[in-house]
Amino acid sequence: MNHTTKDTEPAAPGLAIALLGTAPGDGDAVRAMLCDLLVEAVEHGASVTFMHPLAAGEARRFWDDTLAAAARGERLVLGAFDGPLLVGTVTLRLDVPENQRHRAEVVKLLTRVSHRGRGVATSLMRALEEHAAARGCTLLVLDTAADGGASRLYEKLGYILLGEIPDYALTPRGNMTAARFYWKRIGPAAEGAPAS
Repeated sequence: MNHTTKDTEPAAPGLAIALLGTAPGDGDAVRAMLCDLLVEAVEHGASVTFMHPLAAGEARRFWDDTLAAAARGERLVLGAFDGPLLVGTVTLRLDVPENQRHRAEVVKLLTRVSHRGRGVATSLMRALEEHAAARGCTLLVLDTAADGGASRLYEKLGYILLGEIPDYALTPRGNMTAARFYWKRIGPAAEGAPAS
């Protein structure tokens, strides 16, 4: 599930948004910052698959696998940089069944605690939508924790709530939380689409 940011933030001026995992230049420094960001997010309650405490090695394996999938074209990983510091990331899962190539799933929207409320998540989501539309995606789907998730952010960005499933996952500290599922049409499919 996705989680990690204040949900009313405007777009962040001055951030550099970069595509990660598609070039050999995404070396150890970027991977280390991705790992630190994931560990920090879980430590602060982000319901993003992992339990607290998240070991650095487990975070490293996750990002190694995710960036390898990006290199194969199965994922699109964006990083938001404030100068040399990675302050946020989001991933688009592109490995969907053959009859669903028009859609993709948004996962792992993370913002560094020190940069929350500064528009990092909004900037990442807008960039992600542009990249997805450029790849021919017309529908994005995502889920977020009902407790502490980023529902208001997604709704502000035009995502439509499909529904909520109770007791869907555990929070990092072991409490049950519901999940809210959202969708949004993008690109040419969004023009003339119904509001709900």
